[in-house]
Amino acid sequence: MADTWPSDMHWIIVREPCAYRLSREHHGLLRAFQTAGASASGKHANWKLLRTDRITQIHILAERFDGPRSEYRRSDRAMVGGIYCQL
Repeated sequence: MADTWPSDMHWIIVREPCAYRLSREHHGLLRAFQTAGASASGKHANWKLLRTDRITQIHILAERFDGPRSEYRRSDRAMVGGIYCQL
């Protein structure tokens, strides 16, 4: 999965999605590992918790990943309201 910053910045960020749920405020949340590009935090590779209503573009890439990374913890405690799907 790749998402981009506004067109004037031309940045591409690549992330591996691992889990999805709704927040207490009913916002979609996606737990994903960022493998390429820099986010607002300036970190290139790191775990991210994203609100799906703030994603402006998404592209499904031809390349695949084998599943969640070894440090991924199923039943992520940051997703306290229940997980709808996860790897």
